[in-house]
Amino acid sequence: MYVVKSFVATLFAVASFSASALQVETVTDALARPWSVSLIDDQFAFVTEKEGTLQLVDLRDGSMRNIAGMPEVFSESQAGLLGTVLHPKYADNGWFYVSYVKPLGDDKTTTAVMRFTFDGEKITESKAIFQAAIDSDNKGHFGSRMVFDRDGLLYITLGDRRNRPAVQDMTHHNGKLIRVNDDGSIPASNPFVSGDDVAKPIFSLGHRNAQGLAMRADGSMWNSEHGPRGGDEINKLRAAANFGWPVITYGKEYIGGDIGEGVEKAGLEQPVHFYVPSIATSDMVFYYGDEFPEWHDNLLLTSLAGSHLNRLTFEGDKVVSENRHLEDLKERLRDIALDSRGLIYLITDSGKLLRLRQGQ
Repeated sequence: MYVVKSFVATLFAVASFSASALQVETVTDALARPWSVSLIDDQFAFVTEKEGTLQLVDLRDGSMRNIAGMPEVFSESQAGLLGTVLHPKYADNGWFYVSYVKPLGDDKTTTAVMRFTFDGEKITESKAIFQAAIDSDNKGHFGSRMVFDRDGLLYITLGDRRNRPAVQDMTHHNGKLIRVNDDGSIPASNPFVSGDDVAKPIFSLGHRNAQGLAMRADGSMWNSEHGPRGGDEINKLRAAANFGWPVITYGKEYIGGDIGEGVEKAGLEQPVHFYVPSIATSDMVFYYGDEFPEWHDNLLLTSLAGSHLNRLTFEGDKVVSENRHLEDLKERLRDIALDSRGLIYLITDSGKLLRLRQGQ
């Protein structure tokens, strides 16, 4: 079954495109370990830096301003100041959200989310809206992407913190997708709202380390998540669905050997698409914009180990082609965002904020 499914997943050709096929502009190369970018408008963006700083970047000239007032952040290995997202009504309320690794003492940490407003230089209001039911000294697999849906509900990805048994345990938030209202309260429509306090914010489970999250134009929510050695996944998310980790996976142990019970099991979701070998998917966005009209409704993913922009074309929910762009840049691409014109912004682990236009 593994061989058959791998063959089916790669029936289409994978095409590569050099940077010369696109116009690549460097907005700034002065960021320090950036992790997430959120465009405020076509002129300014928030960029989180893992050590705990939030930068306001002027997209016109690349100048930056450090926004004072961030919470205490634990930054080591994969931990730090991570995801950021604007409220859908940011223009009216000025709310933006940051996900970060919160120290708990005794080398233990969890993932927390805070809501802020700022005056252009410093934080003016702050509210803690979520803290994960995770208490771990492991410094990896934090997830931490955030997206709002059309109803104004906030989705937060949480990694497994390398604690596999906890992922299938509803008394822990390891490996879960969380959904809350914009103030952190629990939506009445959540699938486990009748459960205990830990279960109430859970939307789906069975995730390893989802660092990509995006809403499609039809309102559906999708994620990308790191597999182990192979088995990076693209999933279409559903309430109460179990996406299988670590019971099923298309990946292998890093030291060799199988994981779990195989690649499929009754009651567990299959990915829409998977990558063997892994490309180390990070964030993603469905493309809608005027700059690249031929990419309409394509899924764009940033790749770390693969060092490229991965583009998937769909017929319905089925992937029918894969294209790889910017491989010759040899950059670990960490996050992606679109402006109102459809220009594409990327951040790299090397500290750059890049802007993509149609090639000349």
